[in-house]
Amino acid sequence: MKKNSFVNGALIATIGIVLTKFLGIVYVIPFYAIIGESNIALYGYAYTIYNLFLALSTVGIPPAMSKLISEYNTLGYNNTKERAYKLGKTLLIGLGIVLFLIMFFGAPFIANQIMGDNTGGNSKESIAFVIRIISTAILVVPYLSVTKGYLQGHKIIAPSSVSQVIEQLVRIAVIIIGSYLCVKVFKVGVTNAIGVAVFGATIGAFVALVYLLIKIRKNKKILVSDDKKTSKESNISNKAIIKKLLIYSIPFISFGLALSVYDYIDMTTMINALTNLGFKTKDAESVLGVINTTGNKLNSVVLAISTGLMTSLVPNITASFVKGDKKDVKRKVNQSFLMLLYVTMPMAFGLSILAEPVFYAFYGASNWGPKVFCFSIFVSLFRCIFTTSVSITQSLNKFKNVFLSIIIGILVKLALQVPLMTLFNSIGLYPFYGSISATLIGLTVSFVTNLIVINKTIKLDIGAFFKKMFKFIYPLIIMIIVLVLMKNVVIFNLSSRFGSVITIALYGLVGAIIYFAITIKNGVFNDVFGEGLFKKMKK
Repeated sequence: MKKNSFVNGALIATIGIVLTKFLGIVYVIPFYAIIGESNIALYGYAYTIYNLFLALSTVGIPPAMSKLISEYNTLGYNNTKERAYKLGKTLLIGLGIVLFLIMFFGAPFIANQIMGDNTGGNSKESIAFVIRIISTAILVVPYLSVTKGYLQGHKIIAPSSVSQVIEQLVRIAVIIIGSYLCVKVFKVGVTNAIGVAVFGATIGAFVALVYLLIKIRKNKKILVSDDKKTSKESNISNKAIIKKLLIYSIPFISFGLALSVYDYIDMTTMINALTNLGFKTKDAESVLGVINTTGNKLNSVVLAISTGLMTSLVPNITASFVKGDKKDVKRKVNQSFLMLLYVTMPMAFGLSILAEPVFYAFYGASNWGPKVFCFSIFVSLFRCIFTTSVSITQSLNKFKNVFLSIIIGILVKLALQVPLMTLFNSIGLYPFYGSISATLIGLTVSFVTNLIVINKTIKLDIGAFFKKMFKFIYPLIIMIIVLVLMKNVVIFNLSSRFGSVITIALYGLVGAIIYFAITIKNGVFNDVFGEGLFKKMKK
C-alpha cells in the first residue's frame, strides 16, 4: 500500500466508485427482468429506509475518521491516531446493534407510513419483510465504513476502492443468483426473491470488511509507527478523542441524513400526492420506483464523481488547513469544483438528451421511466455540487454552517414538495417534475449557503474561477446543440436494446469528441487537471 496525491487519489477513488456504480447499473438489467417493473418499488423501499438508518448508524464517523487520522498523522501523533481508530470502531459497532434492533422491530410502522390506506400495490407485510432483511447490513457496514476512513486518512485510497468493487461484485452475485433461484427454480415468490436480493448488502459488506482487515494486518508497519507517545499526546484523553470525533462527524451525519431525508420525503409524500392528482397507485409506485431506484441507479454514475473526489478531498484539504497553508487550500478548492463541473455537466446533459434510449437499453420498455429520468438526472448534478461544498466546508472546520445549510435545504424541499407538484399539474406538466424541482431548489440553497462560508474563510478568486469555467461551458453548449439536432434528424430504432445501445454509442462518441476536442484546444483541460496528468497517474 502507498499514499496518493490529491489528484491521483481523487482519480483512483473515482475510477473505483464509477466501476462500482456501473456494476450497480448493469445488474439491474437481469434483476429487473426477473422481478418485473411493478415490483422494483419494493426493492427501492428497502434501500431508501436502509440508507436512512445507515446514515444514523455511522453518525458521520467514517469521513470524520478520515479527517481525524489525517490531522493526527500530519502532527505525528501516531499513538493517538490508533486510539481514535479503536474508539471509532467500538462506538459504531454498539450504535449499529441498537439501530438494527430499532429498524427490525419498527419495520411494520415504517411500512404503514409508506403505503397509508392505499391498495393495489405492494402490501405492508411485504414492505416490512424486506426492511427487516436489509436491516442486518447495519451490523456490518458501519465497521466497514470506519475501516475505510482509517485508510483514507493515511491518504491510502486504492484498498478502499478495491473493497468497494469486491463488495459490489458479491452483492450482485447474491442478487442475481438468489432472485433467479427464488422465482424461476424454487418458485417461492417475488417478495422472497427481493428479500434474498437485499440480503446481498450484508454479505457483500462482510466480504469487503474481511478483505480490508487482511490488508491492514499485512501492512501494519506502514500504518503504525513504532514512535513512542509524545508528551503532547499524553494530554489527549480518550474522552477528548471521542468528543473531537463526534464534533467532526456532525457535518457528515447531517450530509448523509440530508440525502436520505430527501428520498424519504419523496417516498412518504409522492404516492398520496400523485393519487390525489389522478394517478393510479400502481403508476405512482412506478414513478417513485424510477426516482428512488431505477433512475437513481443511472444517476449514481454521475454521483460517483463527487464521491471519489470527496474521498481524496477531505484528508488533503484538512492536512493543508492544519498546516495553515490557505493558498494551497484555495488551490484545491478551485480545482475540486472545476474538476467536478468539467466532468459531471456533460454527463448529466448527455444522459438527459438520451433518456429514452438509455432507459430502454437498461430496463426495456417503460411507460414512466424516460419521462421521469430525463429531468431527475439533474438531481445527480446538483447532489455532486452539494456534496463537494459540504466536504470543503467541513474540512475548514465550519461545522455549524454545514449543519444549518443542510437543515435549510431540507426545509425548503419539504415546504415546496406538494405545492410544486400541484402547480406543475395545474399548468399541464407532469406533477412529479414538481417534486424533482423541489429537490433541486433545496440542494441549491444548501450549496449557495456553503459557498458563502467557504469564500469568507479563504477568499476565493471567483472571477478567475468563472473565467476558467466559461472555457468549458461554451463547448458544452455546442455539444448540446449538436446532439439535439442529431436527435431530430438521425432516427434510430429505439424499440430494441441493440438499437438503443447503438444510439447511445454514436451520440456519446460525437458528444465526447466535440467537448474534449474544444476543451483540450482552449487549454481548460490542463487548467482543470494540470499538465502531466498521466505522468502523475503512473507514479
